[in-house]
Amino acid sequence: MIEKIKRVLGLSKKRPNNLLLINVEKLERRVALLEDGVLEEYTVERVSDRNIVGGIFKGRVKNIEPGLKAMFVDIGYEKNAFLHFWDALPGLDESKFEKIDRHEGKGSKGGNRQAQQAKKPTSKDIPTLYPVGSEVLVQVTKGPIGTKGPRVTTNLSLAGRFLVLMPYSDQSGISKKIEDPKERDRLRKILRALELPDGMGVILRTAGEGQRARFFVRDLSLLLEQWNTIEEGKATKHAPACLFEEPDLIDRTVRDFLTDEVDKVVCDDAASVEHMKELVGQISSRSKSRIEHHADHAPIFDKYNVQRQIDDAFHRQVWLKCGGYIVFDETEALIAIDVNTGRNKGSKDMDKTILQTNLEAADEIARQMRLRNVGGLIIGDFIDMKSRKDQQAVYDRMRDRLKRDKSKTHVLPLSSMGLMEMTRQRAQESLSSSVYSPCPYCQGRGKVKSSMSMSVELQRALNAIMRKHLENVHEFKVTVHPEVLQRLRTEDEELLVELERRYEGRLIFRADAAFHHEKFQVCDAATGNELKP
Repeated sequence: MIEKIKRVLGLSKKRPNNLLLINVEKLERRVALLEDGVLEEYTVERVSDRNIVGGIFKGRVKNIEPGLKAMFVDIGYEKNAFLHFWDALPGLDESKFEKIDRHEGKGSKGGNRQAQQAKKPTSKDIPTLYPVGSEVLVQVTKGPIGTKGPRVTTNLSLAGRFLVLMPYSDQSGISKKIEDPKERDRLRKILRALELPDGMGVILRTAGEGQRARFFVRDLSLLLEQWNTIEEGKATKHAPACLFEEPDLIDRTVRDFLTDEVDKVVCDDAASVEHMKELVGQISSRSKSRIEHHADHAPIFDKYNVQRQIDDAFHRQVWLKCGGYIVFDETEALIAIDVNTGRNKGSKDMDKTILQTNLEAADEIARQMRLRNVGGLIIGDFIDMKSRKDQQAVYDRMRDRLKRDKSKTHVLPLSSMGLMEMTRQRAQESLSSSVYSPCPYCQGRGKVKSSMSMSVELQRALNAIMRKHLENVHEFKVTVHPEVLQRLRTEDEELLVELERRYEGRLIFRADAAFHHEKFQVCDAATGNELKP
């Protein structure tokens, strides 16, 4: 409310114009969030992909690994799910919300809760509580990535538009992203007034800021209905079984993105527009007017210049406005990001130029991490700065830009070597892994052996083959890639003539454009049989 008054009076910065674009096609759906025309969020969902993150399953314990302190649970997926012992005990991560005692002032109930908490089992009790073959209710927190199966927890949660219901936790709280003290006091009163079943808790989401109490009551009612359906499935279905699936991309967009900060939603599918208006109408009829149908023949992402931004964002090298650039390299263990000044050489003050490049790089790195959905360990190699003040400014900028990331992130200050270490939680494969597949030609290396390297390998092989078959074979037919043959003719011809003299044999070369650059074949010219060293 304070921020709204400030904006009206012109006391705060102008809020960016936020536009949400939804592209619906037969094979995939795409959602893009633009802030003043700049792509800030991008999500793709393929029709063939099965998104199980957030799904609730009735699973069966297949085996327990005490050394790993984990068990593997069959949830009906190709790979068994990984359940760590500490995730097998219902708990709650309190790092992102302020815990609220909904029974404040009711000492007897508080004492009972403390007594109950003292009786809670520990991780040592897990093998006894969940023996092999037993059934367990779990929720997927991370989908299968690479060779790893999904990761699950027994700490279940159901996300609504303004609330998150915690069926197995009696703790409640408010998102720490809501910073206004008066607004937090108002939300605390609403939270304590909500009628929740015993043993359950709720978290007020950031989207609930400024909303009336009746919206929370309605949201809670819908979440409790969902939970009742899950409990019915738990009682009637045999493990493994899926009891709840997260809604599709359109429904999740309405739930998570369509907030007061979004000025307009444009979708190119009429049926999806009507569906979204129906969903939004259950909460706020005024919001329906913000949803529009893109009836133009021009593709929606082209009209709003989104497609070009998407293509530019996924290059290995990404240019900054100042003329510098950053380079992304995704390895098996981590993401390496290199920052370079590039064309940014204009300022006479080099320290100022480096600081400007590093600050813009911090902005772009935070944006790229969201767009690419990269996760795990991320190392940023910033340009070296002498001033501790400048180093702190870059670190503060990165922390500020990461606040808007919905994934959990952690960043450390710049080291003495100019490296910034970060971690980012990832629930699914990175966007590049889901959109691209390894190159069948270079096997994902991005490089092939040079013509000189292939010439060296070929001569080494010919030495061994001609020595081995000299008595029986006098003409050797060699098939190579055209570029390798060009190298042999122009630079290595004398070496090949020397081979012919040494072994008194004849080499016949043939180029085949269908051959892989790193492949060659040596055959007996008379019989056509392939010869090996």
